[in-house]
Amino acid sequence: MLKLPQDFIEKYQTLLGDEAEAFFKSLDEDVQKGFRINSLKPHADHLQIDTSHPIPFIKDGYYGTVSGRSLAHQAGYVYSQDISAMYVGQVVDVQPGETVLDLCAAPGGKSTHIAQQLNNQGLLVSNEINHKRASILVENLERFGAKNVIILNEDPSHLAQNLKQRFDKVVVDAPCSGEGMFRKDHSAIKYWHRDYPTECAARQRKILADAIQTLKPGGELIYSTCTFSPEEDEQIVSWLLTTYPDLELVEIPKFEGMDAGWPDFADGNPELTKTVRLMPHHFKGEGQFVAKLHLNGKPGKVKTKKKNKKQNQSQLTSDQFALWQQTINHITDEWADVKRSNFKVFNNHLYYFDRDWPDIFAMKYMRPGLYLGEFKKKRFEPSYNLALTLNPDEGTAKVELSLDQWEKYMHGETVTLSNSASNGWTLLTCEGVGFAFGKVVGTTVKNFIPKGLRFLN
Repeated sequence: MLKLPQDFIEKYQTLLGDEAEAFFKSLDEDVQKGFRINSLKPHADHLQIDTSHPIPFIKDGYYGTVSGRSLAHQAGYVYSQDISAMYVGQVVDVQPGETVLDLCAAPGGKSTHIAQQLNNQGLLVSNEINHKRASILVENLERFGAKNVIILNEDPSHLAQNLKQRFDKVVVDAPCSGEGMFRKDHSAIKYWHRDYPTECAARQRKILADAIQTLKPGGELIYSTCTFSPEEDEQIVSWLLTTYPDLELVEIPKFEGMDAGWPDFADGNPELTKTVRLMPHHFKGEGQFVAKLHLNGKPGKVKTKKKNKKQNQSQLTSDQFALWQQTINHITDEWADVKRSNFKVFNNHLYYFDRDWPDIFAMKYMRPGLYLGEFKKKRFEPSYNLALTLNPDEGTAKVELSLDQWEKYMHGETVTLSNSASNGWTLLTCEGVGFAFGKVVGTTVKNFIPKGLRFLN
């Protein structure tokens, strides 16, 4: 039996009245699992994924579970995610070609959803201030295989100084009191105390003040939390509308079990019914709140900063570019037409960085674009990340492994082929799915799975 703080019980007895007991009971029930299929990847239809229970309001979303040890998960074909969090990603409603900022992005569920909607067009800047959580964000986004993502590790205030009015959509899934996670993670309860929501709300207002500076006039701000607290939900939206008169709420579609926001939880503004509350005694997912706001006005001119010296010094040499071309053209035709000006190199690490993307080099970054690999002496070693972006149909050097060989490879073992293949870097596939690079020497495939991603048993 879930033991809730007495102050929490009394608070929601007052707020929810006759519904309070059903609400408390729901926090002790099983969590509904869900996952999304990654539409950026080809040939997902033949993988062992149960798609018999689609989520009607989530494109590519399904009820059910997927093993983290499966080929589908390791190769980025699926992402396990709570269905309420999935709905936030659906509400963002990104269009290909837009520029999007996910300001508080770890562990990466909403970022992967946004990347999927962008379809490798436009740009996603995915930010996480906590370095350890940012590392998890990198892992999840790299597995997903999007090519148009920058991952930052910045304080929102510094990001706002450098990227004013740059984004069509800004997503703030704000750090909160986490009440909506009590059912999934009972340990979250120990952090809660009576004043915690108010403390979180103060931090949320500061983050939002920075976030709005990065939004283009005419753009949209999507604000969400995983808490039931009015201080962090309706009252924050009320504060936004009062503080920023150019913001207006956008009606969010509501499906079965979804509640409208409660004006009485804030200042009584009837506009708050355009927001959505996902309450666990009405809806299958975890607790969530989401609001969508439009910033009125025409885009103004933003003064372009001079390029950061670090960016100017990051151009490839002709020798490096030749090594890159020699390696990648042996593996695939996908990169044949990408110009040298769309690459950056830092400490011998090569990245794809579209020359039209904003200058992010005065900020702390985890991935300044798509990580392609590393120059080592007079050779180039392609990255695991690059392998997960490639379409096997475009491969000019690829080797198909059995499921048994795939599992051995994921344990870090060398694989022996029954027949020799073309020597050199090769895209490895299993059931037609590209999952890594290997280096072939005769009938031997040398292992290059990053040590931190290997199966340990």
